[in-house]
Amino acid sequence: MKILVAIDGSKNSLRAVKYAARLAHLLRTASKKITLISVHDDTGLRHARALVGKAEVADYLRELSEKELKSARKLLKDDGIGYDMEIRTGHVAQEIIDCANAGKFDMIVLGSKGRSAVADLLLGSVAQRVLSNAKQPVVIVK
Repeated sequence: MKILVAIDGSKNSLRAVKYAARLAHLLRTASKKITLISVHDDTGLRHARALVGKAEVADYLRELSEKELKSARKLLKDDGIGYDMEIRTGHVAQEIIDCANAGKFDMIVLGSKGRSAVADLLLGSVAQRVLSNAKQPVVIVK
C-alpha cells in the first residue's frame, strides 16, 4: 500500500506520521515505505521574489520544508520505515492531490489544524479540500 503523508511541522502532522507508520506495520506493506510531502504556498511571496530573487525564495521555502520534515524523518527512521520526500510549492491542497494522483498513492494521511468550525467555514482548510477532492481515501488525524 502506498501512503502519502502531508507534513506541515505541526504536532498533528507528526501524529499523522505515527498513524501511517503503525498502519504500514499492521498492513505489512512489502516496502514499508511512506512518502512525506511538504507544500508551501508561495503566492504571498511575489514581492519578496521581486526584491531578493526567485532562487532565494525557493531556497528559503526548501529550508523551511526540510526543517518541518526533520522530526517526521527521524520518527520513521527510528521505527524502521523507509521514506521518500516530496517538497513542492503552490496551492497546498491541490499539490497534495496532484502528488497523490501522479504517484498512484492508495491513501493520503494528514493532520488537522484544530481550528474552530467557524474559522474553517470562513477560511476553509487544507484537510477539507483534500478530503473533498482526492480520489484516494483520506485519513485526517487529530
